[in-house]
Amino acid sequence: MSARAPENQRAARVVRRGMPEKRSKYDTDPLDPDFVRRTEETLGRTGEVEQWDETVPLRRDPATEEQTRRFDEQMTDSYPSVFVPPTYQPPARQPFNSFGPGPQQPTAPGLPPPGPSSPYQTGAPASSRTVARLGIPERWANALPYAPFYIGLVAAIIELLVVPRNETRTRFHASQGMALQLAILAGSLLFKIVGAITGSGLGGLLFSLAAFVFLIVSTLRVWQGKPHHVAPLDDATRWLNERVPPMK
Repeated sequence: MSARAPENQRAARVVRRGMPEKRSKYDTDPLDPDFVRRTEETLGRTGEVEQWDETVPLRRDPATEEQTRRFDEQMTDSYPSVFVPPTYQPPARQPFNSFGPGPQQPTAPGLPPPGPSSPYQTGAPASSRTVARLGIPERWANALPYAPFYIGLVAAIIELLVVPRNETRTRFHASQGMALQLAILAGSLLFKIVGAITGSGLGGLLFSLAAFVFLIVSTLRVWQGKPHHVAPLDDATRWLNERVPPMK
């Protein structure tokens, strides 16, 4: 049996050599002599790209072409930069005058500017003309609302109820004087309450003295035709002039 075994082995090798080798479709061994042939049959032979003799430029419509610009040239149609100040001059702002039909006049040198609600034309002299429906000179009508001791309060109420709205200067002083008189009256009442609690009337006395001096100074300034504007009373002055209409 030992002599027959080598013969069987040689016969098996001869049979395997004669049989074709089984290959799968995934077998891509580059050592296979038929690999290149099968690849060309399956995918086709790779062809060379055709070379053009000359390059044909892309043609464009001349009407749609824009002129070539240089970077150092300033373009007129470019957007303005936010870092470059504008070359134009903005229009001058005119303050609104709620008591008069038009804008206020510019402030003259050496005189304080009129307030936002003041109908004053700066530097206008004190007028002696008669105020409509009141029958007294304008300087008297303008100065009476600042008189102390309740005289100014009564005069301001009468003027607001009688003077028409076209008398802007007189109605302004009547409104401002009435607001000032009411503020002084409220301050005096407050100091009286505080004095009754603390037992000291020194604060009320000092407040009354300061209010009296301020009213006298206001009366003299308006009598002389000087601009007189109390800025903290702007809202109250405007409200009184609008809400207290003249009687018809």
